[in-house]
Amino acid sequence: MIGDEGITPALPDGPSPREAGRAGRIAKAIRSDRQLLIPVAVLVLILLFAFLVPTFWPESPSKQDLISALQPPSGSHPMGTDQLGRDVLARVSEGARISLVVALLVTLGGAVVGGVIGLFAGTLGGAPDGIAMRVMDAILAFPPLILAMAVTVGLGVGLSTAALGIALVSVPWYARLLRSEALRIRSLPFVEAAHAMGATKSRIIARHVVPHCMPVLAIQMAAAFGYAILALAGLSFIGLGAQVPTPEWGAMITEGQQFTLTGQWWIAIFPGFFLLITVTATSMVADCIRDILDPRGSYARI
Repeated sequence: MIGDEGITPALPDGPSPREAGRAGRIAKAIRSDRQLLIPVAVLVLILLFAFLVPTFWPESPSKQDLISALQPPSGSHPMGTDQLGRDVLARVSEGARISLVVALLVTLGGAVVGGVIGLFAGTLGGAPDGIAMRVMDAILAFPPLILAMAVTVGLGVGLSTAALGIALVSVPWYARLLRSEALRIRSLPFVEAAHAMGATKSRIIARHVVPHCMPVLAIQMAAAFGYAILALAGLSFIGLGAQVPTPEWGAMITEGQQFTLTGQWWIAIFPGFFLLITVTATSMVADCIRDILDPRGSYARI
């Protein structure tokens, strides 16, 4: 565009060919990664188990039948029944839905809040950066699970407050990570060139900083998702998360542990097994995504 000041170069809109090529390489690397196939398949099976079992299985997770209490696994109850005669299969499936949905909400909430704080702190610098990072340091001064317990007790014991406590704990992880990535990207030549061409800070954030932070954010979210499932189960196990009769995995393990020594192992073993394989598969996915997406590691394959 020509004005009184001369020629102002137009800033391109949309993804550049380089960024489009990188996105294609990422998608190709994910599709061709055999190490990623097994944990993803496990997570898909858990999702199907969580959301399809209620459709095909007639038993209710809350239906009590004292006559059938503490029955071992059989054709009518593939995972047995608990001390109140409730079907363990139905309760484990319900617990899978609770764990997956709550962990997803916690992960997204922490990523949005922490990501926004980190991006603006790293891009703006100065006083906003200093204040935001001191607040994050204050939160990080507490052990994560202890802080989540304190938030849960302070706001009232329950599933929603436990989720809020876990989300609060995860905010500094995203904030510090995204701040450091924003500082790195801000110093790159193409960002400095965009600034020299007259791009505003908001445009630089939206056009350059945010897209280049997405791989690091994806890695952190994948790792935080497994932590959220495990932390929620831990809080429920000690009585601060889901309350009876909610069939959350940690609460089910607490209910079943007193019967393990008397031979009714299935009450605690099945929710514990599903918790183990879910967190393990999630951790493996996070490791594979890190190997593919991390642009600074020597192991990056894009």
